Amino acid sequence: MNPIVYAIATMDTKSEEIAYVVQCLKNSGASVRTVDVGTLAPPPVQPDVSREDVLSGRTISSDDRGTAITTMAEALTKYLLSEQASGRIAGVIGIGGSGGTALITAAMRALPIGLPKLMVSTVASGNTAPYVDCSDITLMYSVVDVAGLNVVSRRVLANAAHAMAGMVAHDVVRQESRPCLGMTMFGVTTPCVTAVREELERKGYDCLVFHATGTGGRAMEHLVGSGLIRGVLDITTTEVADEIVGGIFAAGPARFDALIEQRVPLVLSLGAMDMVNFGGTETVPVPFRGRTLHAHNAQVTLMRTSVEENRQIARWIARKLNRSTAPLTILIPERGVSMLDREGQPFHDPVADKALFEELESQIQQTSQRQIVRLPYHINDPEFSQALVEQFEIIARHN
Repeated sequence: MNPIVYAIATMDTKSEEIAYVVQCLKNSGASVRTVDVGTLAPPPVQPDVSREDVLSGRTISSDDRGTAITTMAEALTKYLLSEQASGRIAGVIGIGGSGGTALITAAMRALPIGLPKLMVSTVASGNTAPYVDCSDITLMYSVVDVAGLNVVSRRVLANAAHAMAGMVAHDVVRQESRPCLGMTMFGVTTPCVTAVREELERKGYDCLVFHATGTGGRAMEHLVGSGLIRGVLDITTTEVADEIVGGIFAAGPARFDALIEQRVPLVLSLGAMDMVNFGGTETVPVPFRGRTLHAHNAQVTLMRTSVEENRQIARWIARKLNRSTAPLTILIPERGVSMLDREGQPFHDPVADKALFEELESQIQQTSQRQIVRLPYHINDPEFSQALVEQFEIIARHN
């Protein structure tokens, strides 16, 4: 079966524009199928896949546009996943304004990482996190509204079509499959994670490193849930600090859930738990401005976690990990959890660290399967990196 590019739009309002995209794709040699996800009037031209086909028996009965978009997004997600499972999708391209973008990207996010997905959108230059989240959607700003063809929209839409044509025409050469592991890293834990990654790569693993910015942790867990990642070294769990205190790199309420549910071999540590992330210094909430702050760069200001915050962080982690039924080990670096937490550095605070470590030990229900190990090292010491590797190998052998 020849895989097809699915070109999606609310064709009651965007039929002319999606037809232009389709023609550009066909001129580039791609096979294309149009999909209508409109929720208003019938489309002026017949799509290859009608909204009724997408809805598959569901009805949009509400006059509320938000409800209609949500219903259609759920139906489109189910439809595309079914088509993808059958091997029919080479890529997905969508065009739209704010409503169309919300609708189409919701379905795109459910598709596998690596499958080409491109959205031309009027909202692609603003806060794109709600549309992309932890997927690999390519967003292209439409510059002008997706409302007719003109000197600007023709060029932008053609560029999008040609980009999609290139993505589906040039597949990545598949390499020999190796066991895939996930790791979390921050700049302040880079020496540790780099040493762990290099050692495990020498041992035959394919290591995926995720920047612990909230989205990074969710992306890793998404791939764990999909079955791609078969083991995790969650070294930099700093996203939990932002979740508890209110930083910009929050873990989200589901952090650790996929790791537990999938029962993957799991080693955790407490990397960068000494900090909460905010934007520029002017964005730090007023109640925190008297705290120990460190300007990481012009866009990121770090705040040292307190004794009480560390206790809350430990309790949050324990509530999650106490549900685990697969082997896991937490390694505690007693001499500091980040570059800034060494003696002489601005976040060095043994009292706050002690509160984190002791609360975690008191809250985690240790068993033969779930253990905490303290080590007299800083997180970036070579000995700690080696211990992480050794613990992972022990767990992986018995999983």
